[in-house]
Amino acid sequence: MTPFAEIFARAAARKGGPKALEAILAETPSKTPDEIAATPDDRILALMTRRIFYAGFSWKVIDDKWPAFEDAFFGFDPAACALMSDEHFDAQLKNAAIVRNGAKIRTIQVNAQLIQDLRREHGSAARFFADWPDADYVGLLEILKKQGSHLGGDSGMRFLRMLGKPAFVTSRDVVAALIADGVVAKAPGGKRDMALVQDAFNAWSAESGRDLTAISRTLAMSVDAPDAH
Repeated sequence: MTPFAEIFARAAARKGGPKALEAILAETPSKTPDEIAATPDDRILALMTRRIFYAGFSWKVIDDKWPAFEDAFFGFDPAACALMSDEHFDAQLKNAAIVRNGAKIRTIQVNAQLIQDLRREHGSAARFFADWPDADYVGLLEILKKQGSHLGGDSGMRFLRMLGKPAFVTSRDVVAALIADGVVAKAPGGKRDMALVQDAFNAWSAESGRDLTAISRTLAMSVDAPDAH
């Protein structure tokens, strides 16, 4: 496996030098556990929902319609959304102010229940996410996949990054770098591959003192067609 110092040097050469690369990395700072823990649970549900609707849609369209989403779903109050009636659900399928995708609208109720469950067990969903160890990030992804709705894979990873949790994203360019640097032979597709990726990120973090987000973005920028994720 390639040392992180070599990966960083490779990315720096592509982005105009170490200072330029550091400036790019600073654009996506992670939050501290205390900052994450201070996030209201309604904002966590809002972030989950926004990320889910971003997938397959224009981000600008979702952003422009977001005030209507807030109005339609009780400000993303988890208790209210978890009890969404069939009548309210059906009404939103006719609400032209939002994106009327039934499967994605239904995720709001399921994920609200997940947040309610985490609140009962941990005091708040935010506290749960804040306290989860970065060294077992793939374990957190597994929980989102199994207990949430539409939060597996890329959507779960990007939701966590939006929350401010240190997060790697297995984007095309990150995968290309992982292959080039000897971590996996192909795009990671199962628990064994993801464990290898986690081990590599943990080793690079120990070497560099950087978090999962900074390492992930550096990997993406270390290949020929970086997507900076």
